[in-house]
Amino acid sequence: MTEKDYLSIRKNVLMSMILVPIIPFILSLGIGYYSFTNSLENSTIASMKRIVEDHRIMIESFLAERRHDLEFILHAYSYEQVSNPEILNRIFQNLQAGSEALTDLGVFDESGSHVAYNGPYALKWKVYREEDWFIRVMKQGYYISDIFLGYRKVPHFIIAVKKSDGSRQWILRTTIDTQMFTDLVEKVRIGKSGEAYLINMDGILQTNMRSGKKLMDITSDPIRYAEKENEIRTFIDKNKEGEEYLFATTLLKDKEWLLVVRQEKSDAFKSLRIVGNFIIIISMIGFILITAVAFYITDRIISSMKQMDSEKKELGQHLIRSQRLAELGEMAAGFAHEINNPLQIIRSEQALIEMNLDEFKKSGLLPPSDSLSEVEDSMSQIKLQIERCAGITQAILKFGRQSEPVLQDVDLREFIPQIINMIAKKATVHGIYIIQNISPETRPVYGDPGQLQQVLLNLITELVQI
Repeated sequence: MTEKDYLSIRKNVLMSMILVPIIPFILSLGIGYYSFTNSLENSTIASMKRIVEDHRIMIESFLAERRHDLEFILHAYSYEQVSNPEILNRIFQNLQAGSEALTDLGVFDESGSHVAYNGPYALKWKVYREEDWFIRVMKQGYYISDIFLGYRKVPHFIIAVKKSDGSRQWILRTTIDTQMFTDLVEKVRIGKSGEAYLINMDGILQTNMRSGKKLMDITSDPIRYAEKENEIRTFIDKNKEGEEYLFATTLLKDKEWLLVVRQEKSDAFKSLRIVGNFIIIISMIGFILITAVAFYITDRIISSMKQMDSEKKELGQHLIRSQRLAELGEMAAGFAHEINNPLQIIRSEQALIEMNLDEFKKSGLLPPSDSLSEVEDSMSQIKLQIERCAGITQAILKFGRQSEPVLQDVDLREFIPQIINMIAKKATVHGIYIIQNISPETRPVYGDPGQLQQVLLNLITELVQI
């Protein structure tokens, strides 16, 4: 396998190991983030709704209590009594003891004349029959006005109730301290930017805003009115300055006022931003870990493949060498068999020559001489070399013989020298000399001589590298 093949495999494995875990990892994070953020958004909106609901109940309770105070006076006192300055003063002091939000108290006849007044302004005998609040209270029996200036030229709003006793109709009216009422509305504190304020149906502020706008200013916020009186509507929108807010609105005062609670979106959903950053950090760490592990495992896989290919190649070379050795053994056995035949003829001829020499010596035809001695020595050497060649061919035949193992005792003192003699000459050619040091006390081993010969030849061949 070429290096290009390894690079292609590495690329495919690496992409698989990154994409397979990263896709479910991203899906899990995305689903978890969506579920968590959706839950957190719902929790934030639900919390704002609870605040708006509690605030609406508190404001409506305040207004209802002031109205009930006036209705109690109407039922407890007659027109003549409340028209008396001393009695009116005492009534007003009792009302202020219950709530300091009342700034004055006045009595009006059915023609709109201010017949009695207790307060800081000179309003007695002022005529209000053309005023909107007077017309409204005469029609419906009670009225809570919007913020207006009136004769005093100061922003304020009033609560008025009407009583009819026989042929006479008269009105009791009180003015609410706008600053105290604003403080009551502004009690909402949500995060750093949360605030609450009241507007009428024309978008005119009935309380001050923490952000700077004052009474009777027109709000710049986008307003969406609830359809039902107790409904709380939430939405996200931008004001004219381009700032994005989370709004919650609900109707008050017979659907004539709108309570608005708002908070900057970044402040309201600050936890979402923190969670988002946390998710991004986790995603980056997860991606880095997955990538690092993918690179590490891929490198290990490629290294293992290269090692396996190398071992496979080496094993193939060993198999080739073993096959060559097997073929060489077969060839050597064939050569030894072919040599052994003429060697037997030579041995026969050598034996015949020795017999003839012995007969010639006995018959006296060949008297003893130096030449005869030399011939006898040559014949002895020929015999010795014939025996040596016979031993070599027998050893080669044993090595190349393919037969079933025959287990027997093998004398290593004789067996090892035979093996070494087979390769000693070739080793000497390569400058390698084999020294034998076999103990006379070496015990025989039990095994197959042919297999033992092959093992020893392989070992010696590997050691001397010939």
